This record gives sequence, structure tokens and C-alpha cells, in this order.
Amino acid sequence: MMSKTQFIVVRHGETAWNAAGIIQGHLDSPLNEEGLAQAILLGEHLGREPFDAIYCSDLGRAQQTAQPLADRSGKRPTLTAQLRERQLGVFQGLTGVECRAKFPQDYRRFHERDPEHVVPQGESIRQLYDRASTFIQELAARHHDATIVIITHGGVLDVLHRFVRSIALAQARDFPVYNASINRIGCENGAWSVIQWGDISHLTRDATLDDF
Repeated sequence: MMSKTQFIVVRHGETAWNAAGIIQGHLDSPLNEEGLAQAILLGEHLGREPFDAIYCSDLGRAQQTAQPLADRSGKRPTLTAQLRERQLGVFQGLTGVECRAKFPQDYRRFHERDPEHVVPQGESIRQLYDRASTFIQELAARHHDATIVIITHGGVLDVLHRFVRSIALAQARDFPVYNASINRIGCENGAWSVIQWGDISHLTRDATLDDF
């Protein structure tokens, strides 16, 4: 039986901590003025095309981003911890400069993308990859011939792109992860593909802030 699922995967809008260069992880800061505007523009844009369901990280910045689309479409997001950002433990609430000063060895391994390095009190890239890739495969098995919107985070977008394209977790990223960007992934009979990536044409300015 032929089956095709399309995922519209979105990073949350810009937050106060994004703008200040502060690492968020499982901590949260609200969308700033720019991020709220991005969420509205995203909702207007995606609200004009058909889709079947919304799955959303249960962190506040993702929920804020999903709200305009939920209001426009009448579809209530399903909240899940599976779509949370990487748990970044002791780095959370600090800037990169502060992390380098306080935790030099851990921050070096983090910066070098060591897949097996577990940030103290946090997760490794491998653990995030396993969590996110398992969840999107479960969604593909659950939603045949459907279009699913996912509202999530930069780290999750990073590992999903690597999952689909079979890119090594330690390899330097050569693709963008923009706030409020639209990224389309397809799964047809178990074969995954990137359909579109890094689309910010619906936004009013280049939303290039990136935690990672």
C-alpha cells in the first residue's frame, strides 16, 4: 500500500534570549516583538494551505509560535516533550562566552559537535537525534497520506535534516536553521527526502539568528 506523508517543520519565532545570544535549551524566554510578528506572518502563510494536524514542543516559545496558526486553522496543537530543544544542562541561561569561561572542556566538545558528549545535566547530540528521529518516524507511521505541521526548535531541525539526508552528526552544518522558517520533509513508503529548506519568504526580514 502506497503511503506519503509531508511534514512542515518550523522553528519557533525569535525570543529575547535568541536576540541576546543566551542558550535556552529546556529553559524558556518569551517571543520578543520580532518573534511575535514572525508567528503572525507564519500563521497567515501556512493558514492558507491545507494540513491535517499540528504537533508542537511543549516549551512556551514553541506554543507561542503555534498559536496564530492554531487560531486561523481551528486545529489545536498536540503538545509533546519529544519535540523539545536539546537539554543543555549547565549551559542553559548562559552565553557562549560564559560557557567557555566556566566549562571550557565541555564547551569545546559541544562546539566541536562531539555526538556522544553529554552536556553536564543535559543531553548529547546523539540522544537528541534518537529522540527526534524516532518521533518523526512514529508520526509518519501514524499519519498516512497526510500533511503534518511541527513547531519545534533549532536543534531538532538540525538533527532531523541530518536524519533525512544521512549527514554525520559531527559534520559542520552547511544548511540554515532560521527562526520561523518553513522546512518541508517528505516520507514516501519509508523513503525520506528534503522537499524545501530554510524558506523565510513569508517573513519581513532575514531571520538568521541561530542558537547553534
